[in-house]
Amino acid sequence: MHGGFGHIIGNMLYLLIFGDNLENVMGHRKYLIFYLLCGILATVAHVAISAYSNTGLYTPCVGASGAIAGVLGGYLLLFPKNKIRIFFIPFVFRVNAFIALGLWIALQLIEGWGAMGREGSGVAYAAHVGGFAAGLILVSLFVNKQPARR
Repeated sequence: MHGGFGHIIGNMLYLLIFGDNLENVMGHRKYLIFYLLCGILATVAHVAISAYSNTGLYTPCVGASGAIAGVLGGYLLLFPKNKIRIFFIPFVFRVNAFIALGLWIALQLIEGWGAMGREGSGVAYAAHVGGFAAGLILVSLFVNKQPARR
């Protein structure tokens, strides 16, 4: 139900890196609700864009990637200056979350636009974009305490 093992591994890596910070400022229950709500809204975005473009209707969509994209959107809004390690073998770069996640969402938009009109990409890009947008919009409703700005 995913774009391959690389997609699943990438999702779990993103959740590991970014999810714990959001859970710390939201609490366990609110984080779970935030995560699930982002997944639902990501699925709605995927279905809406697929119906509008008449493509991607057969791309499996279970919501996990969109929910994780929501976590990325929430992280970007709360922790834009946190340093993220980027592994580009054999190099390791440290960049602001704003840059790392900004590049990620730009890639999703570009790949999603390129995938429109053709079937078979195996990745629900509209779910990624929809989940990210949901995370940006909803995160402030779920935060218990403001994170320390770095």
